[in-house]
Amino acid sequence: QRVPAPKPGDVDSLDDIVKAAYDSISGPMGPRDWKRFRSLFLPEARFTEVGRAPDGSTFVITLGVEDFVRNATDIFAKEPFFENGIVNQPQRFGNMAQVFSSYESRHAPGEKPFERGINSFQVLYDGTRWWILSIFWDTERPGNPLPENLVRK
Repeated sequence: QRVPAPKPGDVDSLDDIVKAAYDSISGPMGPRDWKRFRSLFLPEARFTEVGRAPDGSTFVITLGVEDFVRNATDIFAKEPFFENGIVNQPQRFGNMAQVFSSYESRHAPGEKPFERGINSFQVLYDGTRWWILSIFWDTERPGNPLPENLVRK
């Protein structure tokens, strides 16, 4: 089998899989449960960040699952990271779904976020479970605030 078996309850609904994605990357400085993380994604899944460089140009960074794990392992070895969804807006048609999920990133639970943005999850239902195909994100910054409908009231 190419993908580890998921933790019970992680892939039963759109809400479950999005929450599991946030939970699996969040924690104090140190290792993460990458087996759990990998169980959420199709092996071919993509992670794409888009943003603005200091010179104002647009940048795009795209990673596969193993690239993401490798990069994140290096970062999390040096610093804690906690990310949670603020507002999730799912849309579903047949076996495909997208969830626009505003998020907050922190170095410790309860502290002020150092970053906010939107993750766009593309998700597939195969008849028995949900799979993440892609996470595409951009961050909040001057001129690019979170939309009101994606800010917690």
